[in-house]
Amino acid sequence: MPRKTTKALVRPKLPDRKYDSEMVQRLINRVMLHGKKQVAERIVYEGMEEAARILKNDNVIEVFDKAMKNVTPYVETRSRRVGGANYQIPFEVKGQRQKHLTIMWFVAAARAKKGMPMSKRIALELVDAYNQTGVAFKKKEDTHKMAESNRAFAHFAR
Repeated sequence: MPRKTTKALVRPKLPDRKYDSEMVQRLINRVMLHGKKQVAERIVYEGMEEAARILKNDNVIEVFDKAMKNVTPYVETRSRRVGGANYQIPFEVKGQRQKHLTIMWFVAAARAKKGMPMSKRIALELVDAYNQTGVAFKKKEDTHKMAESNRAFAHFAR
């Protein structure tokens, strides 16, 4: 007997205080360690302002939005077992998962840079993402290449 599938309850995300952006708030929450939100806010805001200064753009939120848009994945692969073999099947990434992957890859890339304060790491990763380079952007490109190379298995998708 099939189970009832119900959608998970998604609580609304409140925007951040300074730029009134949900994505900035998500980034702050992901950067936050040990519940120290004000520290995370300071780090993220300093990083965003530094990135805008490096790019010589006075609109901080515009730099942030373009950088996040450049890192956002549109397709991903999921493993599926068919007839004793595992196939990587490409799926479109939608909604919340798209935002989640974007922030996860961005913070992981920033944390991977060592030897400098986190705000500087965020600034450099924002600049790289804005210019379509860097670790987070490369992760998106690799994911898209993997999906493209496995396009032949798309007919296995449910």
